[in-house]
Amino acid sequence: MDIVLELWDTFIGDRLYSSLLPASLSASTSFPAFVNAANSSLSLFGAIEPFVYEPATQLIHLEPSKYAYLSAWPRNNIYRQFTSFFLITWVFGLLVYFTVATLSYIFIWDKTTYKHPKFLKNQVSMEMKQAMGAMPLMALLTAPFFVLEVRGYAKLYDAVADEPFPYYSILQFPLFILFTDFFIYWIHRGLHHPRVYKTLHKPHHKWIMPSPFASHAFHPLDGWSQSVPYHVFPFIFPLQKVAYVFLFGFINLWTVFIHDGEYVANSPVVNGAACHTMHHLYFNYNYGQFTTLWDRMGGSYRKPNEELFRRETKMGEKEWSRQAKEMEDILKTVEGEDDRSYMTTAQKKNS
Repeated sequence: MDIVLELWDTFIGDRLYSSLLPASLSASTSFPAFVNAANSSLSLFGAIEPFVYEPATQLIHLEPSKYAYLSAWPRNNIYRQFTSFFLITWVFGLLVYFTVATLSYIFIWDKTTYKHPKFLKNQVSMEMKQAMGAMPLMALLTAPFFVLEVRGYAKLYDAVADEPFPYYSILQFPLFILFTDFFIYWIHRGLHHPRVYKTLHKPHHKWIMPSPFASHAFHPLDGWSQSVPYHVFPFIFPLQKVAYVFLFGFINLWTVFIHDGEYVANSPVVNGAACHTMHHLYFNYNYGQFTTLWDRMGGSYRKPNEELFRRETKMGEKEWSRQAKEMEDILKTVEGEDDRSYMTTAQKKNS
């Protein structure tokens, strides 16, 4: 993520920190005490060294402006790096979420879903509210991973010439998918354990028929825990820097796409929107993120109903009634009483 941090610092961070924490105040008695304390404690993380610009990647060279040298917290300050990654993950996470989910909602998601018997009253706005509430804590918990990466603890490499062996830069993609899919499967399945489900994971299962805005509508600890494998991977396996940024973007897109209700992948391998709809409807199936491999091996795979792939039956009342009845039976075992507030018949007619 040092590429992202360099872009942030060049266009936003340098001016921001030079304005809020200018170097000229460092000797002033009015300089905030916590800043002096933070700077003095940097020895805990190694010697304090002056900032010297080194491009994050050979693909981009962004010579720092004068503002890069005018803050009491230079670019290599660990507290500045943490603050920057927190803001990047939070603010840009929200921008990506709303941009992609909105486009999916407008151009892909079938608005007939509003009439589904298990679509909630004010659901879309509640999904947005929950996502916005979860983002700050998820960003706070995620930022330390990024800080460790930019400080050299991860196995990130820049040039293809630096790959550990020939063709690894191609192999890293399926390796990343298999590794993260495996651990997310078990984390997700663990979140369905009765001891933690109602507290941590039920907020995401509030959406029986999700819209694209449900993609990030988690309890913050739920959303963060399922993201941990993505961040752990580059500390175990080498990962090319640009590939990491690409994969991070892909993950966010995929998370929206599996909630968009467009069942294009009737695949025995890909855990797409149809498989994930089965999970939201019937709870205890299809825990995987990208593939059906671990669900098949773990005995939790459920093939999507064939009706989902035919337009004339996908949004038909017969299929909806069947879904609702089975969902209600399973819900009694998983949650007990259903405390959701569904749209009334009159509201569905007007939607």
